[in-house]
Amino acid sequence: MKSLIAAAVLATASLGSTAAFAADISHGTQALSVIDNSANFGSSFVQNNLNNTFMDKFSFSITRVPHDFDAIVTSFTRNATTGMDITNMSLFSGSGTLITTGLQESTGATDVWSLRADSLGLGNYYLQVSGKMVSGTAGSFGGTVMLAPVPEPETYGMMLAGLGVVGFLARRRKAAKQA
Repeated sequence: MKSLIAAAVLATASLGSTAAFAADISHGTQALSVIDNSANFGSSFVQNNLNNTFMDKFSFSITRVPHDFDAIVTSFTRNATTGMDITNMSLFSGSGTLITTGLQESTGATDVWSLRADSLGLGNYYLQVSGKMVSGTAGSFGGTVMLAPVPEPETYGMMLAGLGVVGFLARRRKAAKQA
């Protein structure tokens, strides 16, 4: 009876140990080189990483005015059982607070995720791409981020005042021509 219990414990332990073989193959945080409010990012993974997972981070800062943020990431392989599977894309504040999670556009041989956030304030942020290697082959993903400055309220006020002045001058000029 004791040997039967010992065999059951050993069998249960060996079933659970397959998850222990999965390793974290994440790269360290990479700083995005934002030029003209856009940047490219990505990571590559060598072969023989079946079932290993990753959570790669790409950091950036907003230093002048609030910005809208858009990102897309993709990976593609010959079929859904080779390379990698992107499982999530999220945007975090520099302190690690989740701001928003991306939307999976497609999955299978081609994984595509998109993400958007409106009016990010000044500060530090990072984009996190997570996934799993689904075969022993190598894999990689790549993406692009776009930042668009959000006009501040006083900018709208100045624009409206300018339009008012132009309208006033046009009306005076028209009245002067008619006289």
